[in-house]
Amino acid sequence: MEKVTTILDKKQTHFNKISPDCSVSHALFRMSTENTEYLIVLNEDEKFLGLLTEHDIARKTLVAYRPIEEICVKEIMNTRIPFADVNNTVEHCMRLMKQYNTRYLPVFEGFNFRGIISSDDILEEAVYNRAGIFDEVAEETMGYAVM
Repeated sequence: MEKVTTILDKKQTHFNKISPDCSVSHALFRMSTENTEYLIVLNEDEKFLGLLTEHDIARKTLVAYRPIEEICVKEIMNTRIPFADVNNTVEHCMRLMKQYNTRYLPVFEGFNFRGIISSDDILEEAVYNRAGIFDEVAEETMGYAVM
């Protein structure tokens, strides 16, 4: 069983970070320019506070009845999300995502934030591992056909 660290090690160490005091319009601009679906909300000390996704913005700004320039990230960021430990398996993360209906999991090592894994990251890892399995089967099949 693959560990979460396998996925994190393949990802870039650059985090898409934002301050909780930024406006939602600034967050949307950042998401657009950085081509990402989420931003990690960190305080001045680089401590993880929550996650802001396109889904959060779409769902929560509609009911706010205020311009997005006047809404702060901290008002709509998601703080009630499950998290993973670096030693958790990919399968455990899949179960968490399904149970809590989320596409993103923050990953911690002790109390230190290490990054975010997404359902897309897990799918990519599964396809990568599956390709290796198919290659082995193809080689074995070819070996048997030659004999």
